[in-house]
Amino acid sequence: MQGFRGSRPLSDGGVRLELSPTTTSPLAIDVEESAETRIQRLISENPVIIFSRSSCCMCHVMKRLLSSIGVHPTVIELDDDEIPALHSADGSTANDGAPAVFIGGTRVGGLESLVALHLSGHLVPKLVQAGALGVVGL
Repeated sequence: MQGFRGSRPLSDGGVRLELSPTTTSPLAIDVEESAETRIQRLISENPVIIFSRSSCCMCHVMKRLLSSIGVHPTVIELDDDEIPALHSADGSTANDGAPAVFIGGTRVGGLESLVALHLSGHLVPKLVQAGALGVVGL
């Protein structure tokens, strides 16, 4: 997760960013930034962000659910050695790995937690509060 290497379109309309150690890209990130710091920064800069593993079917379902509501989350694919940094970055003591969705800087959890939030009617208000979705009904 050191710098931006390139991108490619995904079948669901999103874009996969490929990150690698580089300082030659105009989008390169400070290569001295630790994975924990980078994850914390990404969480704070994006109203909705999903951290995933490559080819994660649960992440695909999470993206589809959010896009059906009108939200297109930032999706970051982590390498296996970066998953522990996800726990450190958000202060989580849970043994939840990836995928993990954050809304408004707060960890929601994985697919099961996101679906539960949606079914309880609390997902849309949370997305509105985070600024990821316009105010409903106005």
